[in-house]
Amino acid sequence: MSTASDLHGSAGPYRGSDGTPQGADGRPHGTDGTPHSADGTPHGADGADGTRGADPGFTADVTDGTNGVLAEQLLRLTRRLHRIQKRHLEPLGITPAQSRLLRVVAHYNGGQPPRMADLAARLEVVPRAVTSLVDGLEAAACVRRVPDPANRRVIRIELTDTGRATLRKLRSARTEAAEEILSPLTADQREVLGGLLNTLSGGPEGRA
Repeated sequence: MSTASDLHGSAGPYRGSDGTPQGADGRPHGTDGTPHSADGTPHGADGADGTRGADPGFTADVTDGTNGVLAEQLLRLTRRLHRIQKRHLEPLGITPAQSRLLRVVAHYNGGQPPRMADLAARLEVVPRAVTSLVDGLEAAACVRRVPDPANRRVIRIELTDTGRATLRKLRSARTEAAEEILSPLTADQREVLGGLLNTLSGGPEGRA
């Protein structure tokens, strides 16, 4: 014979006055028995923007320790920053990866345009990934492949006038994305954060 628990799940057969499934503790539950916040957001679940649901009882695993919690917070912030930046770049038809490659080409310090291998080393990706990025940017007329004057078998990647104009737009988009994510911080907090990030990244050496 089926019991009430079998029919309703471990969350219990309780319902509110409006018929909403609830647990024994009176908290709203989803149809699958998952605890929800009052607004219907599952506790601990990611919202539309990737942030955690508003569960006041959500805390990191105590076994993680401070470093583990900080690592998780940094990863979540990185993912959020990537999403925001991607949204601001979409109107320009440029991906975050293409944006970074453009900046590397523009600020390359080798005395002449970089080779594909130079870009792969700087971006820390395999050469075929650079080929795909360059193909897309070349199709958008932002870069062009040019032979090395000293060795015409070597191909270098050169920024075009269109690429320079795109870079100016990218700087504005990055500034808007940064302002969106930093908006909760005061000027003093931003200065402190900048110092901490410089320490973590090994110093302000102007990496792309």
